[in-house]
Amino acid sequence: MAKRFWNWKNHTEENETVQRVLELNGTIAEESWFDDDVTPQMFKNELFTGSGPVTIWLNSPGGDCVAASQIYSMLMDYPYDVTVKIDGIAASAASVIAMAGTTVCMAPTALMMIHNPATTAFGDHRDMSKAIEMLDEVKESIINAYELRTGLSHTQLSHMMDETTWMNAKKAVELGFADDILKDDKNTAETEGYSFSEDAVERALINKIKNKQSIGKTGRKVDELKMQLYKKLL
Repeated sequence: MAKRFWNWKNHTEENETVQRVLELNGTIAEESWFDDDVTPQMFKNELFTGSGPVTIWLNSPGGDCVAASQIYSMLMDYPYDVTVKIDGIAASAASVIAMAGTTVCMAPTALMMIHNPATTAFGDHRDMSKAIEMLDEVKESIINAYELRTGLSHTQLSHMMDETTWMNAKKAVELGFADDILKDDKNTAETEGYSFSEDAVERALINKIKNKQSIGKTGRKVDELKMQLYKKLL
């Protein structure tokens, strides 16, 4: 039995489930090879056990594209809203899972990566040709998911996969892979931005007092005025 790495957190209110939260981290695979694998059947069993909106915290480097397709389909079939929140990385096959979210949000520091599917093959030229054909079809299926969410053209998405494209949160939102960037509700007050150079402040102060103070007192006067300015800034 593989070690469980995910945890459903069901928040209840007056005996009614109002939110289901799933933390999903690790490599995606068709079956449990390692402790951090995501098994689609186990995922399905737990997803459809309850009801109500689901929030998925996603952090995965990817894995098996067929398993990701299964999970994507299950989330698309789930009759309630699914909010995907990427707090680390959604790369490769994990990016396909993210596309199933009703809403997709990314942490400001999160990353998303899309690329061409890969496989290993053995045999003669006919076997190699079949492997290439299979990869082409897998790529087309992945583009279908990206295209459905982003509205980007098939050609653009194919080129992005060819180039192994990494996207930060802002770029993912710009291109339609995500809807919004996660914000800190504890820090919502707007503050005025500013920056200053200590050397520039000192030069400005010296220019103001150079004609009013003797050379011997200039240094002390500068320090006093600098302290007054810093107090205002703080």
